[in-house]
Formats: sequence, C-alpha cells, structure tokens
Amino acid sequence: VRTADVTDLRIISAMLEVPREQFVAPAMAGLAYLDLDVPVRAGATRHLIKPMVLAKLIQAADLAATDRVLDVGCATGYAAAVLARVAGEVLALDQDAALAEAARVGLAGQSRAGPKPRPMTPSSWKARPRSRPRRCSGN
Repeated sequence: VRTADVTDLRIISAMLEVPREQFVAPAMAGLAYLDLDVPVRAGATRHLIKPMVLAKLIQAADLAATDRVLDVGCATGYAAAVLARVAGEVLALDQDAALAEAARVGLAGQSRAGPKPRPMTPSSWKARPRSRPRRCSGN
C-alpha cells in the first residue's frame, strides 16, 4: 500500500491494525495479505477487493474523522473495519443476509475505541433511524 502512493497515515495504520484474515474463509487466510481480490468464502463469487485498491479508494474519499460513511456491498466487513478507523461512523450494507451476519460477527470482534461499524441488510436499513451518511464508499 505504501508503494502505491497511499500517503494518508491513518489509512496505513488502519490497514495494519485490521486482521484481514478474519474477514475471509479460513481456507483463504493464507492469501489474505496478498494484493489480490480474495473470495470471502469457498466457492464465493464475492471478494474482498485488493488492499491497494481499497486504500486508494479511501484516500480519494478524503474522509474526516467526523464523517459518516455508507459502505455498500460490505461483504464480510473488512472495508467497514478499515473505514471505522478513519471516519467517525460507518454503516455497512449488504443484500446477502449471511454476509451481513458474517460482517456483524467479524466487526464485533474488533478491538478499538469508538463506535463499531453497523452491518445491515436492506430490510434493517429501511428500519433504521433516518440520519444519513455524508460520504459514500463502494466495496
């Protein structure tokens, strides 16, 4: 990530703190830190995007520590975990209820001060309080 013109130390620090292997299938844990799109579970068509691409997207968003972010297509929650260390609040949305639950479990295990990202499905998104994120990031 550092060699890919990612200069925001908050992003670099966040990516060092979040254990990417906890957000992929156990069989894929050995690939978690390669700059690859890694499947979130065996046989899955959904992937965590390459760390370098994620870091560049977050840097391009120019997030402030007070920003609220909507992570659409959060899968197992890795990007939401990284975003939560850069922005003030993260809502993580995925249409796949099993992935949203995997994100909830993975994010609950993260140790950090401040609010944790909140994984949601479209039905729980509709039932949420009406405050809206100010910035958006796709996964």
